[in-house]
Amino acid sequence: MPAAVETPTVATVPVRRRRLLRKPRIAIPAGVVLMVLLVAAVPGLFTQTDPRACDLNNSGLGPVAGHPFGFDIQGCDLYSNVVHGTRSSVTIGFTVTAGCVLIALVLGCLAAYYRGFVDTVVSRTMDIFFGFPALVGQVVILSTLHQRNVVVVSAVLILFAWPAMTRLMRSAALATVDLDFVKAARGLGAGPVRVIVRHVLPNSFAPILAVASLGIGGMITAESALTFLGVGLRAPSISWGVQLNQAQDSFSEHPHLLLFPSLFLSVTVLAFVMLGDALRDAFDPRSR
Repeated sequence: MPAAVETPTVATVPVRRRRLLRKPRIAIPAGVVLMVLLVAAVPGLFTQTDPRACDLNNSGLGPVAGHPFGFDIQGCDLYSNVVHGTRSSVTIGFTVTAGCVLIALVLGCLAAYYRGFVDTVVSRTMDIFFGFPALVGQVVILSTLHQRNVVVVSAVLILFAWPAMTRLMRSAALATVDLDFVKAARGLGAGPVRVIVRHVLPNSFAPILAVASLGIGGMITAESALTFLGVGLRAPSISWGVQLNQAQDSFSEHPHLLLFPSLFLSVTVLAFVMLGDALRDAFDPRSR
């Protein structure tokens, strides 16, 4: 007689979730993410050097005592610039992800709850954005703008990033709307806002929470790529993308200009991606 397959119950899911959250695969990336957030919030704890204090006599010099990353082409301390650049890059990652999550929660829940015409409008709008090359659209829009700061770059990234998260939220909300307790709440006379806020949203939010961490890493990469191409942030803004853009013409002679910003960028994005994967498993009821 075949062995019975164990099905996760309401009681066992939280226990398994706590077990997963204690594992190194989530503890290590979470620790790296917390350190990155601390650097972004209080860069003065990690460097006392002014990132804009430059001396052309030090242009392109490699690591020396007191300056572990060397100097950039303008003679500015590269370590200080990398540390202070964390704030802009991480701020854009969080801002874009938060904006996409907000749009996804509103449109996804409305489309799933009302269906019909509302769902059609939301779905067809998403299809239009999915059919348009995001990178081309971002480059075109940013190229026409004279001011490209954190707010502007974040807004352009949100414009093309919201459909993917909205589609995920719509799918999760559609599954929740058909559950018995939601039908019971509607049958008892609860209004649409109450049903969505009290029942649909709390029971559909877990997939978005897991994907949000992946989104932060992706948006940090997107900002760096656009800035590297010359259409994102630009000096005097300080970010990893700006440093990579300034290093592209001289990295063969001064490889440290490209090495250290890209190393910080890669570790940060990897930490967010690993954290997102771990959270996705932790919030999956089928996880063991």
